[in-house]
Amino acid sequence: MELECYPVAARPPEIVPGRPDRRWMDHFANRHPYRCLPLTMANTTGWELLCPVGFTAEWSGSPQNEAITLRPDRPHPDFHDLCKAHFGGGILTFHPGYLFRTPPGWDLIAAGPPNLPKDGIQPLSGLVETDWLPFPFTMNWIFTRPGRVRFEKGEPFCFISLTPHRVMDQVQPVQRSMASDDALRNQYEAWIREREAFNKKLGQRDPEAVRDAWQRYYFKGEIPDDMGPAPADHVNKRRLKSLKIGR
Repeated sequence: MELECYPVAARPPEIVPGRPDRRWMDHFANRHPYRCLPLTMANTTGWELLCPVGFTAEWSGSPQNEAITLRPDRPHPDFHDLCKAHFGGGILTFHPGYLFRTPPGWDLIAAGPPNLPKDGIQPLSGLVETDWLPFPFTMNWIFTRPGRVRFEKGEPFCFISLTPHRVMDQVQPVQRSMASDDALRNQYEAWIREREAFNKKLGQRDPEAVRDAWQRYYFKGEIPDDMGPAPADHVNKRRLKSLKIGR
């Protein structure tokens, strides 16, 4: 399976696999957020498109395109093709520089980098039918208030991931009683007991609990009443492929 990336710019932005680290996560004591596997997996389940130059964007608050001013840190020949005010209303538009093609039935989600909040501006997400589309899309951010924001060189301005989106229409949400699945109920109740017992020990500064610091059931792919090995299809580290140059 391939994600085909056709450059439509002379110097398209760099594409790299999603990176797990976040500055706000680094600043927590003991880097605690990295223990949350759903966070780090979301951070790495896709590819980042990186700013080729740092710049400042400022919005005055009015709806006209001219209300957004852009100042690159240094002259860059492609800057005003990469980034501009196009739609008005405080929306900053990036041109990713590629036409993407996906296998039949697979489409592309374009969004901001997961779990990377940016004060003053919000990424807008889009689902693009790249299994047939013969032209590129734009990545857009909307200012949340008048003011100035920074994008640094090497900072992701777009995060792309794939989804078999037509299958979504076939999904039927169903509410069921936990009593209808004895095995699942027993595992859930065992997890509740284990969590409460662990938190109690942690509160009492139990040496073993303090040393462990957190339970690792989900990280290891284990369940409380069966501490065996993780299931074969459990993933706790993403290993996406880097962009390669084809014909």
